[in-house]
Parts: sequence; structure tokens; C-alpha cells
Amino acid sequence: MNHKRVGRQTVALEHPPSVAAFANIGGKFEGQGPLKDYFDELCDDAFLGEKTWEKAESTMQKRVLKRALERAGVQPEDVDYILAGDLLNQCIGSSFSVREFGIPFYGLYGACSTMGESLSLAALLIDGGFADTVAAMTSSHFCTAERQYRMPVPYGSQRSPTAQWTATAAGCTILRSSGSGPYITHVTCGKVVDKGITDANNMGAAMAPAAYDTLSAFFQDTGTRPDEYDLILTGDLGELGHRIVLDLFAQQGVELGNRYQDCGMLLYDRERQDMHAGASGCGCSASVLNGYLLTQLRRGKWKRILFAPTGALLSPTSSFQGESIPGVCHALCFQA
Repeated sequence: MNHKRVGRQTVALEHPPSVAAFANIGGKFEGQGPLKDYFDELCDDAFLGEKTWEKAESTMQKRVLKRALERAGVQPEDVDYILAGDLLNQCIGSSFSVREFGIPFYGLYGACSTMGESLSLAALLIDGGFADTVAAMTSSHFCTAERQYRMPVPYGSQRSPTAQWTATAAGCTILRSSGSGPYITHVTCGKVVDKGITDANNMGAAMAPAAYDTLSAFFQDTGTRPDEYDLILTGDLGELGHRIVLDLFAQQGVELGNRYQDCGMLLYDRERQDMHAGASGCGCSASVLNGYLLTQLRRGKWKRILFAPTGALLSPTSSFQGESIPGVCHALCFQA
């Protein structure tokens, strides 16, 4: 098995899993952004017909999972595992959403990096011969995140310029052991990186060092350079975090250039939509991947991209106790 490892953190998959299908869903503001045409479903109602926002988030996951399964042409009983998580305490958005499907379930928490974490583990399961078909899924909801991490939405609290808007969105990818691609060829597991940021309204600064650490590890482990990739995309660093990553690489003499973008800066029109530093939340990178990125990979716009979702590993309790905010980032290479 060690021959698959190409460095301290990276695995080169011997049998790269294929993306069999993907789907995403967004809310009102996602439907007003520049990627609106890449959503399978857009909902103006934040409750999605449910009585609570938390139930609405679970409903998003149920809908996106059903759509992805239909597109893959598989039944729930054909899926070996589903790996899913969200931002809610005890991941209730995911566990409640999958309880009617009868699929073996691993609940994950990687904060906003969960799409990367679930895809990484799904790819490793398939490449290791432990599964043939695996679903990877996550979601976030602006109202549930605000209620849990900051202030109840009706309170109308003032948001700082560095704050980001939690996406109301979900995404699901179905991976299979064979298919026509795109394929996941490499997986890099990130380390927990903590630079002492304590401001819960400045997630970009908290997560950027982890993104830099993981991307640097990927390039070192694989012996590749940034200019060998058509696109390098972090998860939800927003404007400030994106700039920090550029600066950290520049200090090492590496210019990422325009090939480096961030999902948090793509999801909304920041000229017309008041989203401050950009988008955040598990659903941010999940919906961008399972709409814009995978669609354009299949259309041939890119041949090889590096997808690196980021996560801030805080909780309401840790914030109340004055703890700093550790970050994590997991990277995957997709090849058409």
C-alpha cells in the first residue's frame, strides 16, 4: 500500500474513482449570483416548506442526494457508503437527511472543508477496494449558521467588513470505481493549522494558513508546480483569505496568478450583492464544485484542477471561552 503514498500527506490513487453524477441546490441569494445557471434547483423560500431552518437544511440534502442518485442511475441500495456532514451541532442536517435512504453512513465534521473531506475519504475507499459506489455530500444554511455561531437573524446585528455570508446550498457527488470521468487522481489530507486568530467574523484569515500549508504539501509531495494546473480553487476564504494565500506563496517566490481563485469569491456578485468579504459555509464549495466546476470539466474547459476546500474548526463553546480558531484544508486533484 505504501507505493500509493507520494509524500507525507498525499496519496496518488492507483485506480482513480470516476465522478458518476453530481447535483446541487441553492437558495435565494445563490440564485441571484453569477453561477445561478449552474444550479439544479433554486429556492426562494428559506424554509423550503418546512417549519424550521434546520429541517430546511436536511431537506436540501435529501433533494440533492435524490437528484444525484437519479443522474447516476443507481438506487440507494446500490450505494456502499454515504459520507456527509454539515455545520450544525452533531451534524443533524446530514444524519436526519439520510435516515430514510438505508445507506451505510459515516457522519463527518470538517466545517467548511467537509466536501473535500468526504470526497477524499470516498476516493480512498474506492481506490482501496472497499467500495464501488460512494456518495459524498454536505450543506450549509445562512439562518442555521447564524443562529448557532453568531446572532439570531431577527436580532439584526451589524456585520463587520471581514464577515462572510454563509451560503444556503448543498452539493452531492456520486463516485464510482469506473466511468468516463472526471477522475480524482490525488488526495492530500490537511493538517490542523492555528495562527491564533480569534475573530469569528474573520474566517478567511483563520483558514488561509491551512490552505497555504495543504497546497504547499500537495506541490511538494507530487513534484508539480501551480502552473501545471488549469485552476486552483480554495473553498471559502473570501477576499481577505484569498489575498493572504497569494501573499504567503509570493513570499516563497511562487506566483499563483489568475489560475488561483476561491469559491467564496465566485458564488455571489459582490458588486450587486452585499456579501462583504464573500461566501462561506459547507455549501459554498460544495455547490460550486457540483455545479460550475464539474460541469466545465466535462465540457472540456479545463483538463486538470486542484480543489481545496477550507474549514474553520471552531464551535460556539470555544468562541465563548476565547479560544483561537484552527483551520484545515483538504485538497483533491480532478482530471478530465
